[in-house]
Amino acid sequence: MPVESRPTLVVVGPPGAGKTTVGRVLARRLGVSFADADAIIVERTGKSIADLFLEDGEDGFRRIEREVVAEALATHDGVLALGGGAVLAAETRALLRSHRVVHLSVGMADGLRRTGMSTARPLLAGVNPRATFKALLDARAPLYREVATVQVATDRLSANQVARAVLEAIGETAAAAQEDPVDPDDPLDRPTPREGAALPDPTVRL
Repeated sequence: MPVESRPTLVVVGPPGAGKTTVGRVLARRLGVSFADADAIIVERTGKSIADLFLEDGEDGFRRIEREVVAEALATHDGVLALGGGAVLAAETRALLRSHRVVHLSVGMADGLRRTGMSTARPLLAGVNPRATFKALLDARAPLYREVATVQVATDRLSANQVARAVLEAIGETAAAAQEDPVDPDDPLDRPTPREGAALPDPTVRL
């Protein structure tokens, strides 16, 4: 009987937690492939996430997201990053129970600075993005905790620092011990900017 293929690691968390960037670092250190559910949706539909929200509404987008995530959980063998709202679906949360799931958490201040309130993130493009982001964090935090095997805080940490913390938390000590020289010009080694510092471009996905 063939062995079922499934992700080595699933990464969940709110917007600005660094799921895609940290996911890529984790995949490289573990020597596996990386996939991003939102990127799969964009490739499959030929539309940006923002356009899907605009044209199909959130319900339409969530339906596509559930289908894509279920397929990726069953077939992708590596690190898989999910969109911030994927855990809203009870079906998805049920599927995640049989996977190793990392919850990347982020506080409101760091989350707002990292996202930059980009229009690429439809749920944060309203009149009062700060209040929207707080409501989003409050509503989803229990769901992230429900599905998580481990939780790692990302505030004030670079992507490489977060990846090392994740690998240590899940017991991948050899991968965590890999020494990457700190390069101040490498975005993966830059911590979240302090108050008053220039924001990175929130549309850039490393």
